[in-house]
Amino acid sequence: MELFNETFIQLLILLAISMFVIAIAKKLNQPYSIALVIVGLLLGITHIPILDEAETFITQSHVFQAIIISLFLPILLGDATLKLPFSHLRKQSKPVLALAFGGTLLSFFLIAAGSYYIMGLPLVVAFTFASLMSATDPISVISIFKSLGVPKPLVTIIEGESLFNDGIAVVLFQISSIYLLTYMDMGWGGAGEGILLFLKFALGGIAIGSILGWIFSQLIRFYDDYPLEIGFSMLLFFGSFFVAEHFHVSGVIAVVVSGLIFGSYGARVGMSETTRMNIDSFWDVITLVANSLIFLMIGLEIKNIDFTNKWLIIGAAILIVLAGRTIALYSSIAMLRDFPKAWKHT
Repeated sequence: MELFNETFIQLLILLAISMFVIAIAKKLNQPYSIALVIVGLLLGITHIPILDEAETFITQSHVFQAIIISLFLPILLGDATLKLPFSHLRKQSKPVLALAFGGTLLSFFLIAAGSYYIMGLPLVVAFTFASLMSATDPISVISIFKSLGVPKPLVTIIEGESLFNDGIAVVLFQISSIYLLTYMDMGWGGAGEGILLFLKFALGGIAIGSILGWIFSQLIRFYDDYPLEIGFSMLLFFGSFFVAEHFHVSGVIAVVVSGLIFGSYGARVGMSETTRMNIDSFWDVITLVANSLIFLMIGLEIKNIDFTNKWLIIGAAILIVLAGRTIALYSSIAMLRDFPKAWKHT
């Protein structure tokens, strides 16, 4: 019990540090995610006795994965879908789908090919690396966009693409890290099995998210009680994720779909203006805390990586990722005639 109390206190200290960093970054009108990673790295390489236990606890691989994937991911996805009206997403559906599906898949194969043929990584490692690098993180981008007054439709495209992109990238990661060699040994039959598995993950997640999103949207029609409805939203996001994972389909896609339904259809049929305002405020706070700890944890985790004699391969990896993502971006939106040229380079 005493050890738990000590660790909890140290985690609170890390949260206090992250809040302080965010406060400074916001005052300077700068994206706080990069600042948190840098501070986390500095904390990791600096010996601070009072934080040793917290750093040791957080940087354990199973703890890091459990906090990031099981706790924070449903929170961040749920919050993003609540605040992304389906009507706005539908207006930008063509570029969102082109980038989320075409762009993600193309960058996945380009990065995998470059990693395998240029960097000489083993095939499974190359594809796993490609799946990780195909996922986009729009937090810093959206923060910069808002400070620069970028048009709302472009912000919607970036937010919408990132939501579906995350789900696709997670599915590609599971296929690459677990099933790739098995399917490759099967030849063309294996390619078909891989496509079917991808569809199973994606469509299964869509089905579970749709069902739960509709159920909870109907449920809130019977109440005008924002604390209870906030509780329902928490249950929906975590429930969608873990129910989908239980059935071995995409939890990420399930949360995205359920959140879009709950935040658009559910809000229209079952939320008062007071509920909507309070539910948005609640998730604003939770997301801020989650983001602050995520980026601080990433900085702490970096200290466990040995960069000795690896700078050449790191440089090559950066160039391959940038090239792959750039080619995928321009290729995926090349056929969209009504997509403004100025937005392509943003």
